[in-house]
Amino acid sequence: MAKALLVLLIVLAASNAPAETCKYVDGDGKVIYANVPQKNAHKEKCFETLAPEAAQAPAAVAPARTAEPAGRPKVDGITQKRRDDQRRRILEEELAREQTALEDSRRQLGDQEAVRNGDEKNYQRVLERLKPFQDAVATHEKNLDSLKRELSNLP
Repeated sequence: MAKALLVLLIVLAASNAPAETCKYVDGDGKVIYANVPQKNAHKEKCFETLAPEAAQAPAAVAPARTAEPAGRPKVDGITQKRRDDQRRRILEEELAREQTALEDSRRQLGDQEAVRNGDEKNYQRVLERLKPFQDAVATHEKNLDSLKRELSNLP
């Protein structure tokens, strides 16, 4: 990838006039960018390169960035505060539900760890039986961490 980028930069630097640069792929899968046809390679796609003057002035080509993305409506402070409060309330409710679910999962795991079935003389069978309960505990712990992180990011 780095070699292909280097080849592209060399080709672009060497050309003084706008030219069509194409992407070629040879039989070994090696990618080559060139403005002349390559032997033993097939053309993937082509694109127009900029003249050196245009390449040096990207501000004239690209539109100026604004603080607000275009097409997105502005929201007044009161509405945004209400939305933030509602989001916080929803996240706190989800956090409480997740904590309850974690406690239930831990209780179920503890109950299952205390049980020994007669057909589980092999310890691997015990581990296989406990795996779904351990996975549930791990999932709830991960969800709790995510919710706490989300809550800490709120204003």
